[in-house]
Amino acid sequence: MTVFDAHAMPTTIFGEIRARVRLKWLILRTAIEERLTYRADFAFSTLVRFLPIVTQIFLWSAIFQNAAGRSIQGYKFSEMVAYYLLVMLTRAFSSMPGLSTGIAGSIADGSIRKYLIQPVDMLDHLFWHRIAHKLVYYAVATGPFALVFWLCREHLPAWQGWPLMLAFSSSLLMSFAIGFLIEALIGLVAFWFLEVSSLIFIYMMLSYFLSGHMIPLELLSKWIPFVDYLPFRYLAYTPTAILLGKIPAEHLPAELLIQAGWIAGLFGLNRYAFNRGVLRYSAFGG
Repeated sequence: MTVFDAHAMPTTIFGEIRARVRLKWLILRTAIEERLTYRADFAFSTLVRFLPIVTQIFLWSAIFQNAAGRSIQGYKFSEMVAYYLLVMLTRAFSSMPGLSTGIAGSIADGSIRKYLIQPVDMLDHLFWHRIAHKLVYYAVATGPFALVFWLCREHLPAWQGWPLMLAFSSSLLMSFAIGFLIEALIGLVAFWFLEVSSLIFIYMMLSYFLSGHMIPLELLSKWIPFVDYLPFRYLAYTPTAILLGKIPAEHLPAELLIQAGWIAGLFGLNRYAFNRGVLRYSAFGG
């Protein structure tokens, strides 16, 4: 007869939780060390990303130069400069360079086997790798970001209080999750198609326009009325619009709930795609 021990179950559960936390910490620490191995190259590529914002500022300066008080879809020149500065910040959170191609490549060359024979979830492993990437990126980019924001401080919005900053921070963190889940899902398509580079290119083009990275979505909504219903807007536009006060305070809870809903939906699609893909996956060789 089996004797039930009421004290053993909590110990087992807590032991499993500690083991999972240690595993995630190990993945995070190892990934940070990998990023720091080529820190000079990483720092250079980080600094180069600041060049496009200079071009954007000069472009909009030329557009507004003959009408300093002019407003385009509710954006004056200072607000437009602030918009691009903040979009640069938010896109750095949500962009996932190499994630889709990395997943597709591991499926194609069979290296995905390590996730199938070891007790490590692939999506969870890659998620913590990306967190490590962002931590190193912002450690390197904090100085340049601070310099650029200080030089353009006259264009930045005034302090709006902690509730708005909390909403902005929440939206910013969720933009990271949405960016990760979209690109991971595209990579998982490689279970069914050998070549996904065209799909990745299409996604990059759509993301550039529909996330508000190129221009504020207010300028697109007239021509693309469904742009507000796509997940792309949460990659760059929504966190920026929150901080600039473009989204009314009474609409913020609903906006954040919709963003969280996209995360839940994309997470479910990722799990479904991975589980279905593994069932039809075959790998040969040693």
